[in-house]
This record gives sequence, C-alpha cells and structure tokens, in this order.
Amino acid sequence: MSSKVAIVTGASQGIGRSTAIRLARDFDSLVLVARDRGNLEQTAIEVKKAGAESLVIDIDLSRPDAARHVVDGTLAAFGQIDALLNIAGAVPQIDVFEMTDEQWDRGLALKLHGARRLTVAAWPSLKESSGSVVLMSGNSALFPKAPYAAVGTINAAIIALAKAFSDRGIADGVQVNSVLPGPVMTGRRQSYLEHWAPLHNMTVEEATAKFPVEAGIARYGTPEEIAGLMAFIVSPAARWMTGSALRMDGGEVKSI
Repeated sequence: MSSKVAIVTGASQGIGRSTAIRLARDFDSLVLVARDRGNLEQTAIEVKKAGAESLVIDIDLSRPDAARHVVDGTLAAFGQIDALLNIAGAVPQIDVFEMTDEQWDRGLALKLHGARRLTVAAWPSLKESSGSVVLMSGNSALFPKAPYAAVGTINAAIIALAKAFSDRGIADGVQVNSVLPGPVMTGRRQSYLEHWAPLHNMTVEEATAKFPVEAGIARYGTPEEIAGLMAFIVSPAARWMTGSALRMDGGEVKSI
C-alpha cells in the first residue's frame, strides 16, 4: 500500500498500540486515538521508527461528539481514510449480579457506541477510498459467563454490528470484519491478574499460569500476534473477506 491513511483507536496500549506500530509498515499515515496522550505520544515515536507519520488525538470515544472530531481531524491532516480499526473499549469484568447500570452504560458507550459512531462518521470517506473497517470483539462473545457478562454481551453485539455494516459495505465497496482474540497478555490483563490473585489466595505467578490451563491453550497470545492479523485483514490479500468474525485464540474455542 502507498499513500494510505488508517485510524487506530485504543492506540495508547496493548493490542491497539501493537496494531498501530505494525500498520506503520503498510500505511503512510496513522491517526492514533485514545484517552492517554502521554502513551499515545510514545506510540507515535514507535510508529515513526517503523516508517509512518502520525496524528495523535487524545479523546474519550464514549463522548457523542468524539467520532466527528476524529474524522474531521483526520481529513484535515491527511485528506482521506483508507482503514478504520476500532480497538478501544475495555469493559469491566464484573459479575452479572454486581455490575451497576453505570458500569454497563460505560462499557456500551465506549466499545459499542464509540465504534458505531466512528464507523458511521468515517463511512463516506471509506466509501470513497473503498476502505476497510475492523471492529474488536472477543471470544467471550461465544461463551458469555456470569463473571464477565458485560464483556460477553458487548462483544456479541460488536459481531452483529460488524455484520450489519458489512452488509451495507457490499454495495458501498467497504470491507468490514470483526476480530475475536482469545486470552492475550496485555498490561490490562496483568493488572487484572494482580487484582484477582490475592482475592483467591494465589500468587500472581500462580494466577497467571492458571488461566491458560483452564482455557485449554498452551500459552497466552501476544498483542503483536493480533496486530499481525489486523494488518492482514486490511491488506489487499484479504480484500474478498468481509462480514467475517475471525478468531485468533490459541485453540481456546473447540467448536466448529
């Protein structure tokens, strides 16, 4: 690819950060979106090293006006949008009987509605460029459980939303897919393990080793591995793939 522009949300850490750095090999310009400007600027340094220029936009995507702000800023800086990767959206892992309405609303506002608004706002430019959209879901969409009901519910909604966008995209020439990572070792997961371990009379090391065994996988995935899948999806090699929900999970899901 040449003279291409991609927006990456959640680019301040984890999978979003790794995806932005990986896409810098294929795109000339990246728009890095998240709430933490300091971390975004660190990502921008790595993106430059990898060969692309970038624009940093620190904003909370749960705000109704955020999507328009991101799209307007992107077009003002680079004049086009060729790919949109909706990765932002951490959802609290709280039991279904304990999660408050406010926590539910926050998860929905950021991960579901944030991605929806941004895709809608970017759609005219994506249509003009015959661009690509990726929405981040997760394996919890396939087996929602009480301890992380909101994560599963919202991730399932993300898959349905991506399917709906892809249906419109067939006529408009816009490719849309969703990605379902399995257990990936990110800073957020490490923080969760540090919180979870003492509550269950375990060391962090014991808790870290416990989850892959329970998931039936050999190890955690890495953000860089998911980033590689993201880069493939928005590459010319995957252009005929649309409306798909792609898993990369180390074999966690055993169903067909």
